[in-house]
Amino acid sequence: MSSLHQIKGGRSRPSLPSFMVGQARPGVGSPAILALLLTPGLIIVAAFFLIPMALVAMRVANGPDGFATYFIILTNGRYFASLMQTLVMSAGVTVTALVLCGICGLFLVRNRFAGRNVITALLTLPLSFPGTVVGFMVIMLAGRQGVIGSVTDALFGDKLVFAYNIAGLFIGYLYFSIPRVILAVMASAEKLDPQLEEAARSLGAPTWRVIKDVILPGLMPGLISSGAICFATAMGAFGTAFTLATDIDVLPMVIYTEFTRNANVAVAAALSIALGLLTWAVLTAVRCFAGNTATSGTGGGA
Repeated sequence: MSSLHQIKGGRSRPSLPSFMVGQARPGVGSPAILALLLTPGLIIVAAFFLIPMALVAMRVANGPDGFATYFIILTNGRYFASLMQTLVMSAGVTVTALVLCGICGLFLVRNRFAGRNVITALLTLPLSFPGTVVGFMVIMLAGRQGVIGSVTDALFGDKLVFAYNIAGLFIGYLYFSIPRVILAVMASAEKLDPQLEEAARSLGAPTWRVIKDVILPGLMPGLISSGAICFATAMGAFGTAFTLATDIDVLPMVIYTEFTRNANVAVAAALSIALGLLTWAVLTAVRCFAGNTATSGTGGGA
């Protein structure tokens, strides 16, 4: 039996070069070296995650209601409503960004035309803008003196203004998320093999089946990773909400109000932990789903 078949059968392994046989890599397996390499990461985790989270949790425990504060934020109508509104809006922004960027990113990768690079650059332009600038742009678009209000006033005699409510925040977060999603989608789309689509069509598969069985599985890694980032960003973003916060009751704004205006540190700390845990739970579920998808995708082979 040839060595190739033996390797595939698992009965032998390819021989290593002679200079690698019998020689250990010096210092790599040493506990002291490993501890030294891990130290910077441990310091960063402790300084920017463990210690601040512990201090926030202590604020809740030392508050007037102690750990019952967590029960209060779940039973209080305003806190719970802001939590649900933040969750629903973030999920909506994520789904909308994935759909729009999935279509646009695939089109930009598959087609070459004049102005393509300009369009790609414009779609990624919001990466350079902070949240406050994005909020200001939403006001210029849909505020009291915005473009949409001026056009609707001229056409119908009534201004359409939605920059200062949840619809304006949705537009701002979507604008902020598009660059992050479309870059990941385009990177995944460039790896797609057009021959697989041609083969599926030659076998009589309709367009929707080609999209479902060929294109979407190929785009899935980019969609999942960028969707997770988009969701986490929308859950905790503050600058855009602060700029537009006339009639917006999302959780970052509630935390800011409780901490700065009401001096309710314990509730603000409990809301912060609830926001972080909820975001972490969703991202963990996404990672588990992505792992299951990858496992099921590699099981049958191609």
